[in-house]
Amino acid sequence: MKRHFFLPVFLLFALTACGQSAPVKPKEPVPQSELDTLQKAYFASGCFWCVEGIFESVEGVREVVSGYSGGQTENPTYEEVCTGRTGHAETVEIYYDSTKVSYATLLKVFFASHDPTTLNRQGPDGGTQYRSAIFYRNAAEKAAAKAYIDSLLENKVYAKVTTELSPLTIFYPAEIYHQNYECRNPNNPYVQNVSLPRINSFKNKFPELLKH
Repeated sequence: MKRHFFLPVFLLFALTACGQSAPVKPKEPVPQSELDTLQKAYFASGCFWCVEGIFESVEGVREVVSGYSGGQTENPTYEEVCTGRTGHAETVEIYYDSTKVSYATLLKVFFASHDPTTLNRQGPDGGTQYRSAIFYRNAAEKAAAKAYIDSLLENKVYAKVTTELSPLTIFYPAEIYHQNYECRNPNNPYVQNVSLPRINSFKNKFPELLKH
């Protein structure tokens, strides 16, 4: 799992900028004044390095923040979440322009970019912190998510869906070195062998959803 094999790499790459590889340019931060005008959505589907990179590629998404949600421990650290004892899932907070991308489309991205049939596991990562989950903010999001899951089952896209559907209580942003990790650390072994294949698989399947 990511926490066992790559934790020493975190400390090494956390000290490097996105310019570790020459072609990669740091992303300009979105002004808070703009973020305040956008809608938000919260999803968990395994390692947040992968999930952040997937949603960052979607047209209409302005910012994605990696963090933790769905647990009982206040202000958890990455190391605590990795034990599986805090109850949190690695989660992303998505700021999006609803005039360019709908919540329904974000649900499509979510289900198309991970395996919602594996309980507490995504790829090589296992544990409740890697569970599939939708943290809804209101009744409309809950209804949309439930309807999407029902349609997947009715159309036999999946025989079962283990995705947790829970109200959002609180979202804790992850440590700064986790933010924009895939871009900042292109040579990280986990990024190369897990994150990038997963991100590129989504991009290849849905080019019409990508930013120009």
